[in-house]
Amino acid sequence: MNDNSVMVINPYLHKGTWVFDDEDKDLHREPFVAGIDTMLSNVVDMKGLDENGFSLIFSGSFLPDAHMTLEWIRAEGGGNWYHCPQLGSEGWLCPALYKYFTDAPKKIWAIFKDSQKKA
Repeated sequence: MNDNSVMVINPYLHKGTWVFDDEDKDLHREPFVAGIDTMLSNVVDMKGLDENGFSLIFSGSFLPDAHMTLEWIRAEGGGNWYHCPQLGSEGWLCPALYKYFTDAPKKIWAIFKDSQKKA
């Protein structure tokens, strides 16, 4: 795993919960919970993104023009708490984080984009 990689997931609402799939990581309807879900809802509202799916580009290394950053606070319950200065809120990322990073990054940069719709 390369912690300097740029990764992409496509969150969407399923039964009122933000989830994502990543076949390569053996994740199906992996939920965002404990504050991260609220952060996603806020960003979707602010940026006018589609609740049926958008692209979330993220990295543990600097991303130019990042819309949001998450700053590590502490480990707890197998996951990690992060603070988002742009939204003034905190959220917990579950142990699925380790499918993308060897260690919990001290900072995560994120860019949100509309998913490409196929005609």
